[in-house]
Amino acid sequence: MSTVIALIVGERCEENVVRRKLQAVCLGLLLTLLMIPIPAWAAEVLQVQTSSLLQIGDHNRTYTVRLACLEVPPPKEVEAMAWLKSELPRRRRVNLRPEGTLDGVLLAKVTPLGRDQDLGAGLIAAGLARSECDFPQA
Repeated sequence: MSTVIALIVGERCEENVVRRKLQAVCLGLLLTLLMIPIPAWAAEVLQVQTSSLLQIGDHNRTYTVRLACLEVPPPKEVEAMAWLKSELPRRRRVNLRPEGTLDGVLLAKVTPLGRDQDLGAGLIAAGLARSECDFPQA
């Protein structure tokens, strides 16, 4: 009888050891998965409408976004729009940093993913626009 009890207790100990090893492996896999970077669902450029107005989508909505703190002089409109189109092909992913709203249009700094400079600063650096902030801040 004591041999049977010892076998049962031994089997339970082995089961516990196996269960703990399995738990440790599962925990290790979970921690590894949590450390893997997950790609961000960034907004995408759908259309360049004017030299400072973009149509942006984020997989379930579209937004009209005006580049914040930017004024493009009328003689440079065409050149500025061409510059924006060259920088923003369709479906280019961008980060938006909202600065406010004006007449229902989102005013934001727009930066293409993988770049450090936002588009407004790029237009200013290219001599196609000037910096001007005359809207209420968000």
